[in-house]
Amino acid sequence: MRLAIIWTILRKELVESLRDRRTLVRLLVIPVVLYPLFALGMSKLIGFEAAAREARSSRIAVWGELGEDLRRHLETAGKIELAPWEGAPGDVREGLLSGALAPPPGPEAEARPERGEGEGERPRWTEPENPVLAAARAVVSERKVDAVLVPWPTLRAELARGGKGAVAIYFDSVRADSAMAQARLEGALRRARRAIVAEREAARGLPAGFSIAYDVAPRDVAEDSRKVGQILGSMMPMMLILMSLLGSFLPAIDLTAGEKERGTMQTLLCAPVRSIEIISGKFLAVWVISLLTALGNVVSLSLTVTRMLPDVMVVDPWIFALTFVLLVPVTLLFSALFLALAVFAKDFKDGQNALMPAYLPLSLLAGITALPVVELNPWTAYAPVLNIAVLIKALFLGEAPVDLLFAALISSALYACLALLFAARVFARESVLLGGQESARAVLGLARRAGGTPTIGFSLAAFAGVQVLFFYGSLLIERASVAVQLAASQLGFFLLPTLALVAGFGYAPRPTLGLRPPSVRGLAGALLLGASAWVAIGGTLLRWFPPPERFARELGELVLLGGQPYFVVLLLVAVTPAVCEELLFRGLVYAGLRRAGPAAAIGVSALLFGLAHGSVYRLLPTFSLGLLLGYARHRTGSVLAGMLLHAVNNGLAVSLLYFKPPWTQDVVEGEVPWSLTAGAVVVSLAGLLLLRSARAPEEPGAEARDEGGGDGGATAA
Repeated sequence: MRLAIIWTILRKELVESLRDRRTLVRLLVIPVVLYPLFALGMSKLIGFEAAAREARSSRIAVWGELGEDLRRHLETAGKIELAPWEGAPGDVREGLLSGALAPPPGPEAEARPERGEGEGERPRWTEPENPVLAAARAVVSERKVDAVLVPWPTLRAELARGGKGAVAIYFDSVRADSAMAQARLEGALRRARRAIVAEREAARGLPAGFSIAYDVAPRDVAEDSRKVGQILGSMMPMMLILMSLLGSFLPAIDLTAGEKERGTMQTLLCAPVRSIEIISGKFLAVWVISLLTALGNVVSLSLTVTRMLPDVMVVDPWIFALTFVLLVPVTLLFSALFLALAVFAKDFKDGQNALMPAYLPLSLLAGITALPVVELNPWTAYAPVLNIAVLIKALFLGEAPVDLLFAALISSALYACLALLFAARVFARESVLLGGQESARAVLGLARRAGGTPTIGFSLAAFAGVQVLFFYGSLLIERASVAVQLAASQLGFFLLPTLALVAGFGYAPRPTLGLRPPSVRGLAGALLLGASAWVAIGGTLLRWFPPPERFARELGELVLLGGQPYFVVLLLVAVTPAVCEELLFRGLVYAGLRRAGPAAAIGVSALLFGLAHGSVYRLLPTFSLGLLLGYARHRTGSVLAGMLLHAVNNGLAVSLLYFKPPWTQDVVEGEVPWSLTAGAVVVSLAGLLLLRSARAPEEPGAEARDEGGGDGGATAA
């Protein structure tokens, strides 16, 4: 792949796109104008409505007899207009006057009759259907009144004898005027009750507050930044993602279907350039435009919020900076996906129709973030697009746990890589670029192979699929014991999918999974590394980058599987992961990455191995171990050497944690002495030298022949 060609195509596409007024409008005019106008308009509208509502009097229908004192309290409360028997049906009025209609039993009568002022929210309770409720619902819904106050027939008599009467307020919480009327009426009734209680206490010579006992004063602990974050976090993720989506929507159509319509796609294909260079240049052009759109929107949003908010309610600038960083994988996903889908269209209009089925679900995923119940949790952390939206929401609220943030970023990167691989496969099919039709099975390379090894794209897609399966599958069995979770995860979410993919697509198991006998030197080197790697890594990397003490303690307890017998712990923590994980990472994944060279295969498979463990604190040590495992796979040509290394490494760590011999107390607690570290490093170097001298049973040129057995388009990916 020639970078100069990619740069030429990228520059050409950017120049042509930026000459288009529509692109400039999306990049500059919309972000600069949209957010200030939206903020000003919404604030003015909300302020105008609130002021008008506050100025209006609430019209209250009174169905019953209040009594002179209570009526006087309500009439003098201000902005309450009483309308006796307004809208009351004849049968309801007759039933209330005669006492035939009584208040339905509710939580006030059963739970805490002594509840006083400010004692918190009433219990959630739904009144059963009755004539009064139906009539009140009708009159409030027809907007004849804002609320209905029902003093039940026994109210006057109970107040006269010093007892407790009952009143009911019927209102519509959806109508702002009705909710305002309820708040005003409840406040007036509360003040009237306070006055009645004071009169009763004075008449009986009781101390003030006798009937209340104590006051409960709620105190809001939420800082101003969290209050602002709640508002911004509900609206802004959706708006930013939709604008970023729009930033890649039209350019992707224009650079593919638009070029077909103008006849320039055929000219480009006649040039001495490769399909991977074409897709790289066009993708970078679409991505840059989408990224600039996201940047413009974030900058405009930050300036608007800073200008509109008072000085006491400040949003830290780093939140907006992180928001832009989080939009990067989303723009990558949008750009690659839209570019791949748009290339199937024959003209610009057809391109819009082709992209709408993808545009609408992505918009919906961004939109549901506004719901209060949708937040960053283990279920949403791996949902495409939604994970970034809820992560931005969590940032504004100041509630973004490190592990969930890590999982959301990793999953977004996985989805972006899958979209890129899909786009590369599509652009590798010249028949599609020229307007021809191919089946989805052929484009995606889902046909069964007759031998050979997987391509880079297939291996990466397989890892992404297995990782998502592992994540959500683990959530489904989280109520099971730790031992069952570990066994089910390794066997059901790593081993079985790996074997199913190899068998289902017809790859040759022996070269794909590395099922070859290693040399004696290779086994000896793997054994030495397995016995020393854990101590060497713990004494060097973890000395300088230690995980939190609580995390290390919980991980140690987790490894012991809740007190299971030693042989069970050894089997599930050492042997099972060594077999299942090695067949995936140093088998299926490594076999595809090997096409890019041994260094890329070792490094990328080690990185994926570290990411799969799902914790930012375990990333560095597992990545380092993955490098050693990949090197053993490369030098011996066998996955069995890696299994031995992996099993011995885990088994040694498990044994020390399980038995805790006194002479290894420092090692168990993570404080490896320098002397032991130096010894482990020497043993590891000896193991590496043995592996270096081991001769792989693969003959030279195997990679080249494997590459010929795969799909050319996927190889280019």
